[in-house]
Amino acid sequence: MSNVEQSFQMPFTPTPRDFSGFPMPASVPKGMRLELSRSRIRPGQEETFDEWMNMLNSRPDELQESLPAERQLFEATFRHTEADGSTWIYHLSLMGEDGRGNDESIPIDAAHVAYSKQAKEPGWEELEPRFMLAPAQLLASMKRYAESGHDNG
Repeated sequence: MSNVEQSFQMPFTPTPRDFSGFPMPASVPKGMRLELSRSRIRPGQEETFDEWMNMLNSRPDELQESLPAERQLFEATFRHTEADGSTWIYHLSLMGEDGRGNDESIPIDAAHVAYSKQAKEPGWEELEPRFMLAPAQLLASMKRYAESGHDNG
């Protein structure tokens, strides 16, 4: 690695906490929010990040139970190492507008939040959504779930 590469560090500028979110593109159905967020993993906490993801992967039934209140239609988490060596978490989410965040009175949510605070830098950078596509046969079910947390169709 050259001296220029060694001195460069990918900046991290969290979005202000009061940010209400980007406007949704026309391709995102009314009542839904599409978000892609990223945060830097704290240096030296890469193993904690792996433990966090292993914990989530080992408790799918508990996580499924928390989805209706959050109005989560889809969530995915990715790990990426930048050219400067920093490690980042990317989180993709499609949810109903009326969903709430983690409920720390629920054990899985409390563990999730605790790992988050230990492994990643506080806050998220929000990327601007521009387009979404889903099969037509899924959209009606997705809209119902986004509104109520249930698909009664």
